[in-house]
Amino acid sequence: MYALAQLNLLYNYLSSKKKREKCVKFDFSNPDEIPYVTIQLPVYNEMYVMERLLENIALLEYPKDKLEIQVLDDSTDETVDTTKAQIEKLAATGLDISHITRTDRSGFKAGALKEGLKIAKGEFIAIFDADFLPKPNWLKRTIPYFKNEKIGVVQTRWGHINRNYSLLTKIQAFALDAHFTLEQVGRNSKGHFINFNGTAGVWRKKCIIDAGNWEGDTLTEDLDLSYRAQLKNWEFKYLEDVETPAELPVVISAARSQQFRWNKGGAENFRKMLWRVVKSDNISTKTKVHGLLHLLNSTMFLNIFIVAVLSIPMLYIKNEYAHLRNYFYVMSFFVMSTIIFFVCYWFMYRNIYGSGFKKFFGYIGMFVTFFSIAMGFSLHNSIAVIEGHIGKRSEFVRTPKFNISTIRDSWKGNKYLRKKLSTNVIFEGILMLYFGFGLYSAFIVGDQGGDFGLFPFHLMLFIGFGYVFFKSLSSKV
Repeated sequence: MYALAQLNLLYNYLSSKKKREKCVKFDFSNPDEIPYVTIQLPVYNEMYVMERLLENIALLEYPKDKLEIQVLDDSTDETVDTTKAQIEKLAATGLDISHITRTDRSGFKAGALKEGLKIAKGEFIAIFDADFLPKPNWLKRTIPYFKNEKIGVVQTRWGHINRNYSLLTKIQAFALDAHFTLEQVGRNSKGHFINFNGTAGVWRKKCIIDAGNWEGDTLTEDLDLSYRAQLKNWEFKYLEDVETPAELPVVISAARSQQFRWNKGGAENFRKMLWRVVKSDNISTKTKVHGLLHLLNSTMFLNIFIVAVLSIPMLYIKNEYAHLRNYFYVMSFFVMSTIIFFVCYWFMYRNIYGSGFKKFFGYIGMFVTFFSIAMGFSLHNSIAVIEGHIGKRSEFVRTPKFNISTIRDSWKGNKYLRKKLSTNVIFEGILMLYFGFGLYSAFIVGDQGGDFGLFPFHLMLFIGFGYVFFKSLSSKV
């Protein structure tokens, strides 16, 4: 079902390329049409990227008399003082920039955004995480769309300044590119629900208030507010052609914390939004189906993990009980889901890297690598999903930033990295051995000299869990 939904999104994506949508926009040549904008920068202990962030935001091209910048600083380390000093320097240049701190982190990022909203002067609220670097004309390319009073959010596409830093960053970029092309465009072009991605987007202040404001009861407050806003009939505008560069996690522990938060938050929002979406009278059945599958996105990891673990017993059952073989042959039809993903992701890859035989063979290697490592994360992410579905609460763990863009830059010595090794790593090592046994089993089962039908699957699992296991160990050395 999920694969078929992706295929439908691919069709929507390709269809959207054939038509040019006309949009009413503010005329920025007329000063009276330029609205007041507040930029919110929610930050927490960002020693390595704070200076870069503020320098970049100060370069945004927008009338100073209609721009306010709020640095929502929940930091608990020495960056509070250095940030304050830099803000004072920027304020001296005539920039309307304020340093807003709180005595506690209640509600985490959602709480900080809500606190800043109380005193925000702007009619529109642009939000950037600490590792994002919008280009100078960013506001001029996004704010004009709000002339349409039905639009509550304008979201832009994430770029990756350190895409080629390592295999880990390449894999993350591959997955995010699929989301920011195929999924966001595919949903938005047909009026299905999309999500504000937590950063690199703009909210209409009225929309935030109307949807019930920021809430901190899930780990993905952006997805939560997005659905509440769209259930209130607010429209979202996604701009694929506006790229906002950002930094990908370069250490596997940082990627783990980010993956855990995103996947658990997705499950929490499914739990929170299921009946609101199902019972809504103002959205189509197709939008409901896409919405529920969107909210169940992270649950795919749990399905993958269950299928993976059961696949080795299944190999033995298949060869031990001959009368069940036809059943297994029929079930092999579901390999079509992998083929569908392969086709869908190719269009995304081609859009970014170009086409041709050389690019296609490069894509095959990247797709297999991506799938292998994604499966290697399936235990970690499944735990996050289960916690989300059963309602287990946990703290918002932010992703450490590094200020790394080239291979010469090092992440060693980052003070925000977790020093303790996750218990999950031990089980990931055991699973690597388990799927190694699955590879061995292919040679010894059956009467015809082996059964290699699941060999590629087990090889990818072996490589995936091996990569995650050894990478996690080496990051602590």
